[in-house]
Amino acid sequence: MTGTDSPRTPLRVGLVGYGLAGSVFHAPLIAASEDLVLAAVTTGNPERAAEARAAHPGVRVVAKPEELWAPGAEELDLVVVASPNKTHVEVATAALEAGLPVVVDKPLAGTAAEARALAALAEERGLLLSVFQNRRWDSDFRTLRRLLDEDALGEVQRFESRFERWRPKPKGGWRESGAPEEIGGLLYDLGSHVVDQALVLFGPVVSVYAESDVRRPGAGADDDTFLALTHANGVRSHLYVSATTAQLGPRFRVLGQRAGFVKYGLDPQEAALRDGLRPDPGSAWGAEPEELWGRLGAGESPLTGGAPVESLPGAYPAYYAAVAAALRGTGPNPVTAHEAADALDVLEAARRSAREGITVAP
Repeated sequence: MTGTDSPRTPLRVGLVGYGLAGSVFHAPLIAASEDLVLAAVTTGNPERAAEARAAHPGVRVVAKPEELWAPGAEELDLVVVASPNKTHVEVATAALEAGLPVVVDKPLAGTAAEARALAALAEERGLLLSVFQNRRWDSDFRTLRRLLDEDALGEVQRFESRFERWRPKPKGGWRESGAPEEIGGLLYDLGSHVVDQALVLFGPVVSVYAESDVRRPGAGADDDTFLALTHANGVRSHLYVSATTAQLGPRFRVLGQRAGFVKYGLDPQEAALRDGLRPDPGSAWGAEPEELWGRLGAGESPLTGGAPVESLPGAYPAYYAAVAAALRGTGPNPVTAHEAADALDVLEAARRSAREGITVAP
């Protein structure tokens, strides 16, 4: 279907869900791509439907996902699932069974078994199934990968990664629900990112220890969680996700045999997208100011020594460019369902470890 399309013909995308993920992340990135066009949006919320039409003139808005692939509907080349977590498996399954390639926001599923079943279905149908792990294209993560590729730290011994926020009052909604079917809480939300990044950098995990707490009055799901991973290659990853951190720690602290790298501050792309800014080939998209660059050194605090390391720009648009290339048969799937299943193995082990107070082999 898409492999023979002219590269100049944009691939038509149907977006399921127009909440935070759909409106702030997916729709703007799809619309900014020369390879894709946002053809349709699914939302049952009249206000969100109006917002989608205003932001993306000409987009078709339907109330239910199945209307995207119903007989007589406009043909699509890709379905993007950005609806609540509990719907990911159901919607992705229906789209694949309708013969459509699919991108699913993280987490792909609630369990690794469900993720692998989706992967098997996609492979059986010969369809792309990709997972939106956008933070592989964060400025800080790209910079760290470059340093590791250059062997700037020597053999890495410890990797610390923090995704911390200060939100002392819960916002409510399904993301903070403790109901198991909602797949809410920070372990599966921000934890999906930090675990994925650790696996990309340092490979398979042989043991998981976790501590998970509900700190805020009125919160229904974990809002302060710590994971300690031991990788098969001996690296130890300490991962923190929290909504209750009054003083934020470094985003990354990576310690090697020769040097260490410390980086504070979050990638600027999410804030830019929330502010209504859009990727533009002529703009400095994803660039960080010099005062936020990380520092590389040994034997000193990053506050008093070490050399600044220029941050590579963040590159969220690269994800959808890679998806388009994969659909056209000119590149690999940027994030596979099997990779997502491996991360879910770790998240499931962490949930059990926190519940039982034991170290778990994923």
